[in-house]
Amino acid sequence: MLDNVEYVGFWPRFFATIVDTVILLIIAYLLLWTYQLTGFNDKNIYFAPVSNLISWFVYPALVILLWIKKRGTPGKMAVFAEIVDAETGGNISVAQGIGRYVGYYLSFFALGLGVIWIAFDRRKQGWHDKLAGTVVIRRQ
Repeated sequence: MLDNVEYVGFWPRFFATIVDTVILLIIAYLLLWTYQLTGFNDKNIYFAPVSNLISWFVYPALVILLWIKKRGTPGKMAVFAEIVDAETGGNISVAQGIGRYVGYYLSFFALGLGVIWIAFDRRKQGWHDKLAGTVVIRRQ
């Protein structure tokens, strides 16, 4: 267990999610706009395949990579938070990143209770954090 760390609570993490969502929407819009400029749209090829590619593969891979290499997304960095292994305080593994990402779906699927849990947990862990063995701490 980590000693002498400040766990980041619900509201800063909520703000970080808003920042990340805005950034995601801008990137997705720019990618789709670029796709339209390429002329593929003139051939009646719809945005759905590209949009699905971004939503289901590119975005999750980018988020997990940022969690592993930078300890957080731009939103987490904006609130001076880091995602770390709950036991060692080190960088998370690929398996933890994937588990955390999948855990978000479980946390939201249960009427958002898995995310709201952050506000009441001693270590400020949501269900996705508990599933992956991660915590979000204040950057030192």
